[in-house]
Amino acid sequence: MNRYTAAVPLPLDIRLTKLATSMLGWMLVAMVLAAAGLWAVRHPVWTLRGIEVEGEVQHQNEATFRANLASRLSGSFITLNLAEVRTVFEGIPWVRSAMVQRLWPNRLKVTLAEHKAVAWWGEAGGSKLVNTQGDVFEVGTADDDTDRLPELIGPKGQSVQVKAVYDRLSERFAPHDQSIDRLELTDQGSWRLDLEKGAHIELGRGDVAALDARLVQYLSTIEQVTGTLGRKVVSADLRYPTGYALRLQGIATMEPGAPVPKPAKTVKPAAATAANKPNTAAKAATPSKPASPAPAAKPQH
Repeated sequence: MNRYTAAVPLPLDIRLTKLATSMLGWMLVAMVLAAAGLWAVRHPVWTLRGIEVEGEVQHQNEATFRANLASRLSGSFITLNLAEVRTVFEGIPWVRSAMVQRLWPNRLKVTLAEHKAVAWWGEAGGSKLVNTQGDVFEVGTADDDTDRLPELIGPKGQSVQVKAVYDRLSERFAPHDQSIDRLELTDQGSWRLDLEKGAHIELGRGDVAALDARLVQYLSTIEQVTGTLGRKVVSADLRYPTGYALRLQGIATMEPGAPVPKPAKTVKPAAATAANKPNTAAKAATPSKPASPAPAAKPQH
């Protein structure tokens, strides 16, 4: 005789009771594990015991680190957010980048890279410097390394361009034993500079190539002019399309108080044809009758 056994489904209320009991059990296990994890994380063994700092720390000291980190880091060795730690370090003056690592079981290792200052951004002695990438960074106080840095000046956000022009023009001046003390890009887009030895030069508008071409023409003839007249350059205006105007010590190529020619609307590479005529420049040295630049030469702004 065959016997058949059929599974009889449990009533709904019993099934719900078993499900609730199972869920409560798993919740209890999760709570126990969470409590254990929290206890473990907060255990004194994970308390942060120290931070090792290495790399470029020429402008840093322990007092600086303590002042910047004391109230800004919270958490244990396990819970500390390394990205936040990096942000804190990169907010310290002179720090360009920071790499943060955990050292088992309770220390951090921070490797710093500092900015390499090449110029002031604005007036010397201020709070902003320019690094080798052309980026502007803030400093708390200046030090001996910044005393002789040149000044770069320009509209906000133009530091990279100003730094690029400074690098190119500095290369041109170097063989002539001259260096740039101040380079400025005006809000109108015109360039001017002061040399360390005191001469002021108006370069006019244009990109790096255009400015470079004008300066090359100027430098190729100016030593002949100054050598012939035996005078130092006080200022030079390279905005003329066919030459440049000079003011030497005791000599000028235009009448004192004479009106400046109207600026041209277009920018063309300048040729130093006017400066290639030292005899004409020598006539301007006569106090009784100083000469004026050729009528066709109009400065380009």
